[in-house]
Amino acid sequence: MQKITLKESDLVLILTGAGISAESGIRTFRDSDGLWENHRIEDVATPEGFQKNPSLVWKFYKERYTHALEVNPNPGHYALAELEKRMPNRFLLVTQNVDGLHSRAGSKQVIEMHGTLHTCFCTRCKQKQKMNNIDLSQDIPICSACGKALRPDIVWFGEMPYRMDEIYHGLDKATVFITIGTSGNVYPAAYFITQAQRRGVRTIGINKDKPENIEYIDEFYQGKAGEILPELFS
Repeated sequence: MQKITLKESDLVLILTGAGISAESGIRTFRDSDGLWENHRIEDVATPEGFQKNPSLVWKFYKERYTHALEVNPNPGHYALAELEKRMPNRFLLVTQNVDGLHSRAGSKQVIEMHGTLHTCFCTRCKQKQKMNNIDLSQDIPICSACGKALRPDIVWFGEMPYRMDEIYHGLDKATVFITIGTSGNVYPAAYFITQAQRRGVRTIGINKDKPENIEYIDEFYQGKAGEILPELFS
């Protein structure tokens, strides 16, 4: 397989999506029938759903958190961690995933734009707490600082993704943009490659299937990330 060659001067921004984690056994968040793991998205992934039935939302995310702890990073995650080691000051990884597998594989420069299953925060005082430090036997976990309800540290539909200023700053500096395991239809992340190509940035796509925004990809490598990333970046 042809390898991806990077220059010493390249600044690389990588965007990963559900496809890379699916190879570790993480269930993809949305089925073809529009359900999110058998739940209506409006019920478990919106502020309104949380306000209406916080115990249901917490049950859903506690299950997802437990599942994330049961799986392991795959060779694709480790390949990106190794790439970062080779270019530590010229690398930024942005992920739409909330499972924490990139960090567990050793990646350091990671922006989790949709939040993480591993923390939660108070609905009143906004203090963050680690999931492994709270009482998950409660239907609705309570903040230890102020006694109000906690909520999962997840960016729900209708909310602004995290650290967008940093992401756009990275896009402005990048000379190579690589998208891995993304469908190309989740915004605003799907727009990043459009912005990159308009700046003349080299765009690379790696995915099991052709993404919806493939017209913005200069080089496309079809296959499972866990199988081909170690070879592409070796």
